[in-house]
Amino acid sequence: MKIEKLVEQINKKKSFLCIGLDTDLDKIPTHLLEEEDPIFTFNKAIIDATHHLCVAYKPNTAFYEAYGLKGWKSLEKTINYLNENHPEIFTIADAKRGDIGNTSTRYAKAFFDEMGFDSVTIAPYMGKDSVEPFLAFENKHSILLALTSNEGAYDFQTNKVDGVELYKKVLQTSLSYKNSENLMYVVGATKASCLGDIRKIVPDSFLLVPGVGAQGGSLKEVCHYGMNNQIGLLVNSSRGIIYASKNSDFAIEAAKKAMELQQQMEEELDSFGQ
Repeated sequence: MKIEKLVEQINKKKSFLCIGLDTDLDKIPTHLLEEEDPIFTFNKAIIDATHHLCVAYKPNTAFYEAYGLKGWKSLEKTINYLNENHPEIFTIADAKRGDIGNTSTRYAKAFFDEMGFDSVTIAPYMGKDSVEPFLAFENKHSILLALTSNEGAYDFQTNKVDGVELYKKVLQTSLSYKNSENLMYVVGATKASCLGDIRKIVPDSFLLVPGVGAQGGSLKEVCHYGMNNQIGLLVNSSRGIIYASKNSDFAIEAAKKAMELQQQMEEELDSFGQ
């Protein structure tokens, strides 16, 4: 998907909401466990109830890999359903891949060519030759982990290298990669105060921002520090939306939670002049 299409959807829906499909059989309503494919049944219901409120979906592949071949089939059915019924919605394989050379190319082929995702999250620790193979795919996007929302982020990401925080080194270095215009970056909502510095390095890039909702990040702060002239934000909420109810009304309640965030986003967009 071209970035222009994503921006068009943001303006049309007055939303930059990304919904994380972190589907856990231990957390979905128990009546769904009787279904032939409970994961896909749950995902389809969530998508049907919320697609008009969001511009992106982000399945975390760990929640599918955990169930082996059946889980991968559920993921495949989910992405096929999205591509067939809502091709305007941006899709993210939250896989956190990254390896050298040919291996990265194979990962990229798996998610971009075989499964049809628009983007994939990448761990940049191995550097240029682990990232550039993903960037070679036209109209596909690579989302580098830059500054994450978890507590352990302080173990490495904020440590200084030659007087500069490591996450800033990642941002700066990545701009030299071939096809770097296809890069996006993960920046946690709990690190919103750092977004000002991040925008000085990558002013035009889209940022995937997890941590609003269950992790306590502030949408208002994220928008204040992180918006650019294309909005440039995909704010993700997973558990706070998809697990709003454990009863048969789970999809309805998920839509209510998604609408709450969408309305807050609309207010931010209006105040930003969009």
